[in-house]
Amino acid sequence: MSEDAFIVSPTKKHTGTIIFLHGLGENGENWKLLLSKMVKPNIKVICLNAKKIPLTLNKGFPTAAWFDLTSLDENKLEDETSIMRAVDNLHDIIDDEIATTKVSATKTMLAGFSQGGALAMYAALTYHKRLAAVLTMSSWPLMRNTLPEAAVNNTNIPMLQCHGTEDPVIFYRWGLNLNDVLKELNPNKYEFKSYEGLMHAVNDQELQDVKNFINKIFP
Repeated sequence: MSEDAFIVSPTKKHTGTIIFLHGLGENGENWKLLLSKMVKPNIKVICLNAKKIPLTLNKGFPTAAWFDLTSLDENKLEDETSIMRAVDNLHDIIDDEIATTKVSATKTMLAGFSQGGALAMYAALTYHKRLAAVLTMSSWPLMRNTLPEAAVNNTNIPMLQCHGTEDPVIFYRWGLNLNDVLKELNPNKYEFKSYEGLMHAVNDQELQDVKNFINKIFP
C-alpha cells in the first residue's frame, strides 16, 4: 500500500473492506479505535494516513492533508491538480488492495470525515468499478464545478452523508450543497442525516448511525 495506515485486521475470513480517510491535520489512529468497535470480525478496516504537505490554508505550514486547500470559502477556486492527484492516488490504493486481497470492489466501502469524506465521495463517483458503498461525514462537494457531470460510476450504490447543524468549520449549508448533488444523482440509495447542535465532530447518535450503515452493507 502506497500510504501508511492504521489497520483493523479481520479475525475471520476476510469478506469486506472499509477504506477510511481522516480529516485535516489528523491521522487514522482515533478512527481505527472507533471503527474497530463497529465492524464484524470478517471486515478489514484501513484508516489511511495523509502525508504532511505545505498547506496554503495554514500559511504553508506542513499539515497532514489529502490535497492542498487555499480557502474554506465555497466561492474560491480549488486546487484541481492537487485534488485530482489525491483522487488518482486513492483509486490506485483501492486497486492495490483488491489485487492483494482478492476481495472485490463490490465488497469495498469508501468513507471519510471532513476533507477525507469529500475526497472519498468524489473518488467513489469517479472510480471505474462498482463499490459496496460510500460514507461521508462533515464534508462538502469537492470539485463542485464538475459535479455531477464527473460522476461516471457508483451513482446508485448505498450512500450515507452525516453533518452537524452547528459545524463552524465545514458549515452545515455546505453539507446541504452536497446533499443537493447526491439526492439528485442517487435518489434511491442515498440518505442524509443531520445532528442538531453538533459542531465539527461526531457524537454517539452519529456513530450509531454509521455502525448501522456499515452492518447493513456488510451483514
